[in-house]
Amino acid sequence: MSGQLSDEGAGKDFFRRKLGISMIIPGIFVFLMWFVKAVELMFDIDLTRMGIYPLSVNGLQGILFSPLIHEGFGHLFNNSLPVFFLGTFLFYFYSEIAVKVSLWLYFLTGAAVWVTGREAWHIGASGLIYGLASFLFFSGIIRKHFRLAGLSLLIVFLYGSMVWGLFPDVYRDVSWESHLLGFVAGIVLAVLYRKQGPQAPVYEWPEDEVSSGDETEENGISGSARER
Repeated sequence: MSGQLSDEGAGKDFFRRKLGISMIIPGIFVFLMWFVKAVELMFDIDLTRMGIYPLSVNGLQGILFSPLIHEGFGHLFNNSLPVFFLGTFLFYFYSEIAVKVSLWLYFLTGAAVWVTGREAWHIGASGLIYGLASFLFFSGIIRKHFRLAGLSLLIVFLYGSMVWGLFPDVYRDVSWESHLLGFVAGIVLAVLYRKQGPQAPVYEWPEDEVSSGDETEENGISGSARER
């Protein structure tokens, strides 16, 4: 009894520790988003022109900085929670590849917007959010892992309405290109990294059960039906 309680306590401690570690990088990123907005307010400056401006040399810096820059507090708040929760999901369930996936999503989405986006300043972390949601959803489906598939369903439940942000006619004043390209980047990375990170468990039958089944068949008794 004491051994069972000890195992349960150790399991809870491991869960809390891993969850806490998984929150660190997403938490730091969200802090930086708010720090940038605080700098804008304190010095009365507008950092929009540090965002992405497609096919412009001056807009290249936005690949690095645009996810940290937001138009207002509403924009910032709406992006903060998804970045934190989706980032935590990524680092908890895909800890082995989380850093690589998040960096690829970050820079691949930004570069794609710089190449293909319309002529405007693109700012905000929404492209990263769409990339995270897309990766978590499709990776869970591709891997055929019951826990990761459950996470895919949770993503649909929490963020399924984000799909409307992929269409330019629905939200005209937002960077739908960032949404769409982040979404596509998530799919691409889910496919490319399908063999890395958590894999579906492979079940093996014990040898004694297999041999027992063979002996039963030899005696003329079927394992799925019984003759009366």
